[in-house]
Amino acid sequence: MTVAPSATSSATPASFEIKSANLPLVALLLKSTDLRTLAEDFKARFGDIPDFFDQDPLVIDLTQLNAAARRNGVDVEAIDFLALLTLLRQYNVVPIAIKGGSPTQMADGLTAGLLPAPDARVLASSPPTPEPERQVAPSTKAAASVKAPPVPTPVAAPVPAQGMPEVPLGALVINKPLRSGQQIYARGRDLVVLAMVNAGAEIIADGHIHVYAPLRGKVMAGARGNTEARIFALSLEAELISIAGIYRTSENPLPANIQGKPAQVRLVAGPDGDKLVMDAM
Repeated sequence: MTVAPSATSSATPASFEIKSANLPLVALLLKSTDLRTLAEDFKARFGDIPDFFDQDPLVIDLTQLNAAARRNGVDVEAIDFLALLTLLRQYNVVPIAIKGGSPTQMADGLTAGLLPAPDARVLASSPPTPEPERQVAPSTKAAASVKAPPVPTPVAAPVPAQGMPEVPLGALVINKPLRSGQQIYARGRDLVVLAMVNAGAEIIADGHIHVYAPLRGKVMAGARGNTEARIFALSLEAELISIAGIYRTSENPLPANIQGKPAQVRLVAGPDGDKLVMDAM
């Protein structure tokens, strides 16, 4: 008599395996349903950086938007998800999920093709730590000459395949001067510049930035929300400084003990929000 194989057999199929996996996401913390303003802010922040995103999956987080509505005693606003998704896709992101919405918002999001992601965890800034006296630069998320909407924040770090160690990308090294109008972006890694960064040039990195020459242009470290990123310069003269979306422009002159001298810039979290802190080296 032939015995049929059991349907509950524990033998691993030859054609596939099922494993747990983490997906690296970015999160859009929406604070306004005014899509015209959102489009203007996105253009100001990412319009000159066409390769900032690379088909990154994105979750739309409505938690802050709805919390503000409750605090102000107003009704939760409806969202035109089709227009919002069209806008986001123009910047090379792939909206796939939604969290923190009202029942109506969640239903509208699902109708637009988004998945519910109530367990998606948005990484927060480091908690405040005691710091010695430092030169603290006036900083803002919306300086007069620069619009800086919330930068999409990483939700989860990618996990290497089983048995394969994670190999970080090496720093991008630039050894030629950067002229006005030139832009360098070190995606997913640090940036090292061995020559002058002239006024009007832009250097951007997801990690740290090191400039072993005069730094006179715009410098943006931690571009994708890394609050631990730092900026190091042999001669700090930048017209714009940013770490993880916290900006300082040349409208606020650098302290005398920092201007044109070796210095580092970092973020320090405090009760009033993150601040750019400059240290002479």
